[in-house]
Amino acid sequence: MFDQPQKKNVIILGTAHPLRGGLAAYNERLAKALLESGYQVKIITFSLQYPGFLFPGKTQYSDEPAPENIDIKVSVNSINPLNWIKTGKQIRQQQPDLLLIKYWIPFMAPCLGTIAGIARKSKQTRVISILDNIIPHEKRPGDRLLSGYFTRRVDGFVAMSRQVLNDLNIFDQKKPRDYCPHPLYDHFGTLQTKEKAVEKLGVDNSFNYLLFFGFIRDYKGLDLLLKAMADERIRKMKLKLLVAGEFYTDSEPYFRLIENLGLQQSVIMANDFIPDSRVADYFNACDLVVQPYKNATQSGVTQIAYHFEKPMITTNVGGLAEIVPDGKVGFVVNPQVHEISDAICRFYTEKKENEFIQNIRKEKLKYSWERLIQTIEKVSSHIEK
Repeated sequence: MFDQPQKKNVIILGTAHPLRGGLAAYNERLAKALLESGYQVKIITFSLQYPGFLFPGKTQYSDEPAPENIDIKVSVNSINPLNWIKTGKQIRQQQPDLLLIKYWIPFMAPCLGTIAGIARKSKQTRVISILDNIIPHEKRPGDRLLSGYFTRRVDGFVAMSRQVLNDLNIFDQKKPRDYCPHPLYDHFGTLQTKEKAVEKLGVDNSFNYLLFFGFIRDYKGLDLLLKAMADERIRKMKLKLLVAGEFYTDSEPYFRLIENLGLQQSVIMANDFIPDSRVADYFNACDLVVQPYKNATQSGVTQIAYHFEKPMITTNVGGLAEIVPDGKVGFVVNPQVHEISDAICRFYTEKKENEFIQNIRKEKLKYSWERLIQTIEKVSSHIEK
């Protein structure tokens, strides 16, 4: 009788339940994919992710139940160096084959970098970072020093956009790395008819709907989209904008802009955090997802739109255009008001919806979690220990 091959042991270090948001959703979905591929998986998450005064939202915590069948340990304090050392030693003692760390903001570099540096002293453990950003959207003094500290303590990298892969060269040019686009967020529910979704949202079913989704920060360009909605051509359409997401910036300028432009009847502001159980309603209700970002690297919103088979308008910044082929699954425009409004008008006047949906169904097959795991394995195989 042959012995069964031993399952590889993976620890994911980062955001997970009871914390909420896209980072938690990503790590939990990655854990599920790894489990399905035969790995042993544990997530080590934060007991304190952000001090309250640094967190721009209403709460960091989810009201929803923990994901089933995923081992999550709550233990990391992002501002306590003694905790970092303790956590690093614990991981080193466990000797996982892989330690996966999602990196998204330099504030986390001392915590995550210190833990990684200690854990990688085990000859067994390869440390791979999945990079959302290496240079943040909202820059602060010291960002590059902090990101440099983190990258020196990691063995290899998977970048979710080609721009981030290029940005990594500022900090490291030797360690193994590869590009893999953000996989589909396919765990937010199923496709439903617009009619049913509109009814669940309690909005007027005689209108068509655009969707701006996700945390609202100034770099995401909601102001550009609001100004585009004031275009006279759009005013004449039976069209409304759903803004679904919590403000992570001062909301007052946006509400003032809506009032000044006379858009009170054209914009529906749903500005509480949208729990996972409600995400499907917003995407199913809309015709078109608009991402008018002023700068970006990549966006999980794109991958939710792909899952729900929704055409997109996105701006030609960062890596967004890499995964939204212009004229095929949506339109790619410059972050200019008139280009956004032109694209909205073109979508409806040229009746592009069905054509784009058919193309989305083919294009979305590229963005599997299996591809991400294969990329992680490829990078790991090039790490010398």
